[in-house]
Amino acid sequence: MTAIPRLMLIVEAADVTSRRDVITSALASGVDTLQLRDRHASGQALIAAAQTLRAISREHGAALLVNDRIDVALATAADGIHLPAGSFPTATARRLLGAHALIGRSTHSPAEAEAAAAAGADYVVLGPIFATPSKLAFGPPLGLAAVAAAHPSRPLIAIGGIDAANAGDVRRAGAYGVAVIRAILDARDPAATTRAIRGALAA
Repeated sequence: MTAIPRLMLIVEAADVTSRRDVITSALASGVDTLQLRDRHASGQALIAAAQTLRAISREHGAALLVNDRIDVALATAADGIHLPAGSFPTATARRLLGAHALIGRSTHSPAEAEAAAAAGADYVVLGPIFATPSKLAFGPPLGLAAVAAAHPSRPLIAIGGIDAANAGDVRRAGAYGVAVIRAILDARDPAATTRAIRGALAA
């Protein structure tokens, strides 16, 4: 099975063309997993983006996950799927993708994280930990206390407002890894930022 993400970068379909250099630099500097997440792109656009990301990720020994769209994951030979909290049951995704696919699920409380792991997810994402525009719909930040309080049987990936300055705190609170968007995509120096986050996770 594909390795559990330590540093996941989440991108949209448009990023594949507009920020390809940033994505490539991040992969070369320590991002080990890409997640294609785009709730508005067409199936055709998602497949084109996933095919490009699949080629780039393979060059760097990284994994590619597709958010929610099992059909796109299958069509592009992605390494697995990331399921939103309200998406398909994990067992359904496993049946469609096979035993070797990496399957993760988003959760928004310690109890949800533990339940998702018990239901068969290979890893669980918990968030938002800190304030971030992309997670406003999920309520106020959970904080580091939620990471410390969660004890899922599978690795926990923290998301939401995580950057080089706080990644170490998240790791020490109990997270296995982190998922980021703006911290890398909007960084002045994506490569240096990626290395700094990886270093914080290893400390």
